[in-house]
Amino acid sequence: MSVSKKRIVVKVGTSTITNDSGNVDIRSLDHLCRALSGVENLGYDLVLVSSGAIAVGAGKMRLAQKPKEIRLKQAAAAVGQTELMHLYDKFFGEYNRMVGQILLDNADFCNPARSENLKNTFDALLENHIIPIVNENDSVSHTEIESDKKLFSDNDMLSALVAIFCNASKLIIFSDIDGLYDGNPKTDPNAKVISRVEEITEELKSVASGSGSNRGTGGMITKLEAAELATSHGIDVLITNGKNPEKLYDIIEKKKVGTLFVAKEQ
Repeated sequence: MSVSKKRIVVKVGTSTITNDSGNVDIRSLDHLCRALSGVENLGYDLVLVSSGAIAVGAGKMRLAQKPKEIRLKQAAAAVGQTELMHLYDKFFGEYNRMVGQILLDNADFCNPARSENLKNTFDALLENHIIPIVNENDSVSHTEIESDKKLFSDNDMLSALVAIFCNASKLIIFSDIDGLYDGNPKTDPNAKVISRVEEITEELKSVASGSGSNRGTGGMITKLEAAELATSHGIDVLITNGKNPEKLYDIIEKKKVGTLFVAKEQ
């Protein structure tokens, strides 16, 4: 099935929507919802894949640190999902946009009947100009939190699967860095952002090591794996800094932003 040029999946990491203390970054969340609402108002279908439930839940539960036990992670996810959806509903509502929540696990993609139902749900929401907000179903399934049987590995891969599933033309991954660098920007002051990637090589993967933030689960390597999967299905992938979501307008106008991973011809 061909991609829809007006359908975009946006993934936000935990570091984009929380601050250094682990609490929700209200200002960043507001800017994100405003930018997404503006782009949707231009006639685009938008799907938001949002991390952050466990971190937000841990903050609301006043836990001293990010939980390590699976049962506490699941409890934090349950609390955090409620808080996140309340905030998303509030902020998107300020810009006259409706949202709907979709929580997924691997069976939703692997089971044919559930997969068909899921596709119908996405289509119905988007046809009615409702923005689906997607996350892993961490509160009831430990598989995606901590297991060797992970399908998603983290929300980077989940966003790629959702983009493929929804026939999106573009996947935008908001992270806590400006894009893929040609070196480690933490240790090399001369490291520069690579603006365009035609082929994801093993050499490129070796450069993308380590995690950009201690609040999320993924690093640049998981983003490269997600980009590799999505581009192989004809979807452009762009990685950029989530603290400036207004860059969405530049992205849809095809201006140079972050790192663009070019879709393979189908």
